[in-house]
Amino acid sequence: MTKHAPEYVKGHNLLEGKTVLITAAAGTGIGFSAALRCAEEGATQIMISDIHEGRLEKAQADIAEKTGVKPHVQVCNVTREDDVQNLVDEAVKQMGHVDVLINNAGLGGSAKLVDMTDDQWNVVLDVTLNGTFRMTRAMLGHMQKRGSGVIVNNASVLGWRAQKEQAHYAAAKAGVMALTRCAAMEAAEHGVRVNAVSPSIAMHAFLNKVTSDDVLDELVSREAFGRAAEVWEVANVMVFLASDYSSYMTGEIVSVSSQRA
Repeated sequence: MTKHAPEYVKGHNLLEGKTVLITAAAGTGIGFSAALRCAEEGATQIMISDIHEGRLEKAQADIAEKTGVKPHVQVCNVTREDDVQNLVDEAVKQMGHVDVLINNAGLGGSAKLVDMTDDQWNVVLDVTLNGTFRMTRAMLGHMQKRGSGVIVNNASVLGWRAQKEQAHYAAAKAGVMALTRCAAMEAAEHGVRVNAVSPSIAMHAFLNKVTSDDVLDELVSREAFGRAAEVWEVANVMVFLASDYSSYMTGEIVSVSSQRA
């Protein structure tokens, strides 16, 4: 067993010529890494969105500096239908069409069920599940008219496995899994694929900031490799699902985890 991450994987043009839209792509998490990997994998145009305008502009500059691809940017709160429609419209306007949508927006938190307020429950469900629904609904209309497209959702192993103080987040992610499967069945006849990744723990600066060391240590102890995933390791699987290499896959939830069975 090794606790060291492997070397960063170089791009292989898996998304050559593709246009990609990614939600919640500012900051240091999976969304930013997915945007970076898409650029490294040959995507010709990328649009990134987030609710944090300042961090979004920084992400744009970072990706441009590292890859030579300057993403389009659009502020979007996925809990607002107007924002979602504006994002999809702007993506189509700026890029001509959207080949790939990566639904990364999500919100977590910790609370015992007996203490959990309606607001705590609702905000997690609204961002994580309802936001994915809104984006998928808006994008399917565009992709189905074109007869092609791929949607990749970000779920979680908590959609399958129980964890204390995570009832709201687990319910939301289980909903994302079910949404993925049902949307895939409806979209298939139009040539559109819908799949999801299901990470366990991917370490990044924001997660480290909002989660105690004790909780992180406990989560990492469950991983067979003895370490958390790097965000780019999750993003790599997103890229695979977005690429033509997964052309016969739809409605699938792919675990990105080394958790012991």
